[in-house]
Amino acid sequence: MRRVPPRLRVAVGTVLAGALMSVILPAGHPAAAPAADDPVSTYEGMPDDGFDDEHEGEQDDTVGPGSPPAATAPAPAAPVPGRPGDFRLTAGSDLSGRVDQLDAALPKQGLTELLDQANRSSGRGAADCGASDIYGSDLPVGDRVCWQGDDGVSTEWIPQAISGVSDAQEDEDWGTSNAEPIAVGSYDAENPGRSNYVAGRGNCVRASASDACNEKGVRVTFLNQTTKKYRHVLLVWPYLNSYDHISFDALHAREGLCNEVVTEKCDAQNGIHAGGMVWYGNYLYVADTANGMRVFDLREIMDLNPDNDSATEDEMQDGLPSDLTDKKRIGRQSNVWYAYGYRYVMPQVATLKFTTARPSGDTGENQCYKTGRPKASYVSLDRTGTDHLVLGEYCNAKGGDSNGRVGTYPMAALTAAVEGAPGTTADADQAYGLPTGGSFGGEELWHKIQGAMRYEGKWYFHRSNAYDNGRLLQATPEGDQLSGSSRTLESAIGPEDLYLAHGRGDGFAPRLWSLSEHAPGKCNACDRELYSYPMSDVAAGFGS
Repeated sequence: MRRVPPRLRVAVGTVLAGALMSVILPAGHPAAAPAADDPVSTYEGMPDDGFDDEHEGEQDDTVGPGSPPAATAPAPAAPVPGRPGDFRLTAGSDLSGRVDQLDAALPKQGLTELLDQANRSSGRGAADCGASDIYGSDLPVGDRVCWQGDDGVSTEWIPQAISGVSDAQEDEDWGTSNAEPIAVGSYDAENPGRSNYVAGRGNCVRASASDACNEKGVRVTFLNQTTKKYRHVLLVWPYLNSYDHISFDALHAREGLCNEVVTEKCDAQNGIHAGGMVWYGNYLYVADTANGMRVFDLREIMDLNPDNDSATEDEMQDGLPSDLTDKKRIGRQSNVWYAYGYRYVMPQVATLKFTTARPSGDTGENQCYKTGRPKASYVSLDRTGTDHLVLGEYCNAKGGDSNGRVGTYPMAALTAAVEGAPGTTADADQAYGLPTGGSFGGEELWHKIQGAMRYEGKWYFHRSNAYDNGRLLQATPEGDQLSGSSRTLESAIGPEDLYLAHGRGDGFAPRLWSLSEHAPGKCNACDRELYSYPMSDVAAGFGS
């Protein structure tokens, strides 16, 4: 569920345009002479990444009126057939040159070493995590993982997406590591003080600004299940700054620069929701709701602190220093490298964008439509046959003509598009509209889907329910339509994306993983954890 962040809606004077616009040199870096990389006053901020803005309330259960309360379930309508052509993706512009330049400028760290050096501690099971009231009554929860305190209660970073080594590798081994890693994606939900001022400059870098002021986009957390340690990696967008030097910004996070009149050109961007994520081989596919998917390469994790001492500057491969103590700057500024205090960044290497035109109807309250490009609200991997990526839509309000759609892509086609020339297409081979009929809490049952997974011919969906227990749903394909089961299974509060640890590589039974997004304080029983169910229990709960 997305908390609506502040937007730039006021006229301003001369404004700091993110990391590039500051003329105030960071403490500890005296301005003895103008640096060749200093920004100029006429530069209009970090470049737009060329992607559309998503709806600000994406995957937010509280946006839109929903359906009116109903005393009885409505008569089931015919499910909407999907159209695979609407799901077509095409490779965007080539980013390899920029990534190569970052590769030359910054040292790298492999994921195995990153996991071995993970710096934050998780808890495992009731002994570490204590009692929790988030879990439903229909399924016995198996694994439970709780975060280090500040991550468990953060209002800035909201977990949404989950994947892991079972998606990445059929044998479930990553190199020589025994970490059995799980990856979790979180989006930046709060930017206090960002672009909400009338005068002055250096908004998010001024001394009084919160470290959370900047839009930081998306971070991925890699959990080492063996040691119970984890590490955050910031996802970034590579670009050339005004002096044609390689740099990077957070995802879809351009700061606004407005003189007298606020226009679309200078409006600050709000990041992406990253409601789903699939780690497949070396690539990480991250859902970008309004556009398709952004792709990252785990072979390109950049390390801004190789000596593992954040209090001292490290010299990068290009001879410039890095600074992890300043959490308000990002990218190359005044010949110093920053990353909002993060040691690791992973640059985007490719883009897969929808080619179909947007639906013509209103989407302001999360309405969905039968035709036109879908929303990339969540993604997952199906390894039960030929490997496929599943992509689907979150929908929540009356006014559209669809409960949402799901489509499947052969992973071979996606990989070919990522590694091919710009314009290479990847087509969905199947698409379905979500089932219709049924009610839940006076609303449409098949609304508010936060995650979907296909497993051995059956479809499973995670339905959220604001600050109360969600539900697991099941559907079966019937021709080009999905028919929903009449049974529902009570799930956790704040349920999100789905990930199947198939267990074949280690001889374990399959487990269905998910995660809860709500921190304590959002509701009386809210708690933020990762958890899994035995897949056999899930199937048995639906009578299959």
